[in-house]
Amino acid sequence: MPDPSADPIPLITAWAGGPVTITEIEGGRGHRVARIDADGGRRWLLRVLDPGVAAAGLGLEPEEEIANTRQAAVSGVGPQVVHRLAGLPALLLEYVEGRALDGAAVREPDLIPGIARACRRLHAGPAFANDFSIFAELERLLGLCTRHGLAVPDGYAERLPAVADIERALAHWPPPAVPCHNGLLPETLIATEGGEVRIMDYRLSGNHDPAFDLGAIAAEADYPADLVPMLAAAYFGGPDRRLFARVTLYRIMSDLVCALRSAVRCGLLDGPADPGAAARHLRAVRDLDDPAFGRLIDDARGLPSF
Repeated sequence: MPDPSADPIPLITAWAGGPVTITEIEGGRGHRVARIDADGGRRWLLRVLDPGVAAAGLGLEPEEEIANTRQAAVSGVGPQVVHRLAGLPALLLEYVEGRALDGAAVREPDLIPGIARACRRLHAGPAFANDFSIFAELERLLGLCTRHGLAVPDGYAERLPAVADIERALAHWPPPAVPCHNGLLPETLIATEGGEVRIMDYRLSGNHDPAFDLGAIAAEADYPADLVPMLAAAYFGGPDRRLFARVTLYRIMSDLVCALRSAVRCGLLDGPADPGAAARHLRAVRDLDDPAFGRLIDDARGLPSF
């Protein structure tokens, strides 16, 4: 089995034909990420995958992530794979120059069409090596929390019947599964000088409902109410009540799963808790208790308004 603790730098130096400079980048969510600079202005992104992330239930097995990263590169939205380091679960990737986005940037209305185009390009690309379901993910993470005695928000189990309602409603009009990122954070998006948005980090990727990626970025970037239909319309080509409901219900699911991922990361990987997880759980509870939740369920099922 490849050893993620082995030093990749000698392999990179030998491949590059000379010394390199390494700049570590935070935010790898358990994986090592660094910028590699070599002579002649050459620059790459190093991604060393820790199998412990998958063992803790917080990401794909390294070989699956590598396979999906290659597929995302084919779509043109993911970084190109420049080199696979022999004997290591590690890749040298194209270093995408541009503006790394944050929550405030992702909420800029002018960027929303570019984000929608990036998602469409990824979703139109070749299938990934695995499938993904946010409902199965919630069940799996909740099982991990139960088995390891990890704290979950009070009353979490009381919300599971509503989760079942969402799953049934979304099953009425299931679109074909497409290659999805499933972990879109603002910092996984880079706006290039050419006006494109590129998508990085495929640790949670898998074939899934395309509306989930939209709901996830809306949740992660804390979209206000008016931006969610804007994103849905930009992606789907116009306003559609049923599709807007689908995206909004997936936003709720993303918020509910966030608290579980934070508990597992903190409890099994000794990583930092997500500082926004508690607030996102409260937002999901508020949305589930809102009288408009029933309307969202009906809209997702395609029932008429009266």
